[in-house]
Amino acid sequence: MKSLMNGCSQLVFAAFAVAITSTAHAEPALVSGPATDAECHVPWSEDTAFFQYPAKEGPYRIALSNGYVANTWRIQMIQTAKAYAAQPDVANMLEEFKVVSTGDDVAAQIAAVNNFIDSGYDAIVINAQNPQAFRPVIRRAREAGVVLVAFDGTLDTDQAINVNVDQRALGALWANWLDQHMPDGGKVLEVRGVPGISVDTDRHEGIHEVFDASEKNWEVIEVAGMWDDGTAQKATADAIAIHGFFDGITAQGGDTGVVQAMLDTGHPFVPFGGETENGFRRLCAEYSDQGLSCVSAGSGPAQVAVAIKTAIDALGGNVVPQAIQLPLAIAQDPDLVEGRDFYTGESDNFFVGNSFPTCGINFTAQEIMGQDENNQ
Repeated sequence: MKSLMNGCSQLVFAAFAVAITSTAHAEPALVSGPATDAECHVPWSEDTAFFQYPAKEGPYRIALSNGYVANTWRIQMIQTAKAYAAQPDVANMLEEFKVVSTGDDVAAQIAAVNNFIDSGYDAIVINAQNPQAFRPVIRRAREAGVVLVAFDGTLDTDQAINVNVDQRALGALWANWLDQHMPDGGKVLEVRGVPGISVDTDRHEGIHEVFDASEKNWEVIEVAGMWDDGTAQKATADAIAIHGFFDGITAQGGDTGVVQAMLDTGHPFVPFGGETENGFRRLCAEYSDQGLSCVSAGSGPAQVAVAIKTAIDALGGNVVPQAIQLPLAIAQDPDLVEGRDFYTGESDNFFVGNSFPTCGINFTAQEIMGQDENNQ
């Protein structure tokens, strides 16, 4: 009897040891840089750590968890993800590619990510609705050996991989543009994005850091444009009706709608710092000689493709930075050129600057717009 108990104890201990070993083995090791693909995976700063996950043989099951979808950037992002996953060399690495959008309900997105973990997906790429809310999910993903890559709406953690442009620096870029083109300061309309999402917060803080550091007198009127043309157009028209003349405008998205509101209300053209929508750039070029001076800068939806590539590289055992910084796409008046910076034959809603050549990612509009935005 004693021998049997000893044998059972040894089996239990062995099983426990295997569980501990496999859990430890599943988590990424902290290693020295540079990244295996150093040209694509540029670390956020000199202090950025580098991860190396245990190599796993493909093909892989990868899921995209998106939250808010009711604007053209998010729709184009999902279309771009599907276009990237359909490329032959990528498709060969994928057993399954799943897309789920859960709206602006944070709890629903957390539940979706937990479901992906429970269903045995190898990696989850996430555009997070809230940067702080996913800490228990991050811990579960690490314990399960699931590679978690956040992009655009990144996660407030050093335990998962984040891929993004410097959103705070983007806000600062717009504010610096206005500062240079408004010698005496003045009244600025700030058309913000979706409240509560880190992208909106970071861009807003970057704008106000520049204004606060300036010795000029600034009055900023904020409205919510939700990164959507129709919403931003109405919010801008309402702001003009209530507050009258603005000396400058900055908008995080829905910029084509903002310019249309200026045209509809007869508001004079003023310096404008905005995103990379095709229609916005086209209108900036069209009305440049009438006073619409613009800088167009932002983060193309193709960063989702960089996030998927990063997940595949990590699953293959390659060294990747914990935080990856992508370059901004920038064009400005008077150097907006048709056929390079905007395309008259494409939709106003199409986001230009949607490629990352250092990562081998460069889509045509047709490749992207041929996909749909539905869950799959």
